[in-house]
Amino acid sequence: MNNMTTGKKELSPEQNEKLLSVLKLRFEKDMNRHKGFEWAKVQVRLEANTEKLWSLNEMERTGGEPDVVDQDKKTNEYIFYDCASESPKGRRNVCYDRAALESRKGHKPENSAVDMASAMGIELLTEEQYRELQKLGKFDTKTSSWVKTPAEIRKLGGALFCDRRFDHVFVYHNNAESYYSSRGFRGLIKV
Repeated sequence: MNNMTTGKKELSPEQNEKLLSVLKLRFEKDMNRHKGFEWAKVQVRLEANTEKLWSLNEMERTGGEPDVVDQDKKTNEYIFYDCASESPKGRRNVCYDRAALESRKGHKPENSAVDMASAMGIELLTEEQYRELQKLGKFDTKTSSWVKTPAEIRKLGGALFCDRRFDHVFVYHNNAESYYSSRGFRGLIKV
């Protein structure tokens, strides 16, 4: 997906067009997530931010199904969250961060949530953002998602993840080194 000749993270014009089409269809299908927003205004922002389009494509490519969920009142940036019904398939089987990955003695996962998010140009959702997402639908009813973990918890070796069970959002803890086939992460990007 990278333009290897320049080293920039950008999509071809064809990829841009395809992604914009997918995002527009999702935007129009799920208007409950962004009442009062107009696609034309979102598209203008997207077309002016090609590197962020690349990140949105990475979210899409890994199964995140990104969609507009809000707008930053200070910067007017549109906020996209991963809105796939379950934790994105292309981002599961990962421990929390690089330190957790390096501390594993054996059976290491291929990557960590924090490293993948950084490489994609997105941020992990916080617990608060995860709870906001859950107000827009029912997500992670069979999977779970790592969330940004406060430094004081991470310093002690733990990390947080969330899911939805029994029609309630739960926050749990685990060793940051752990990874499971049903646990991934959800991200966000502002455009």
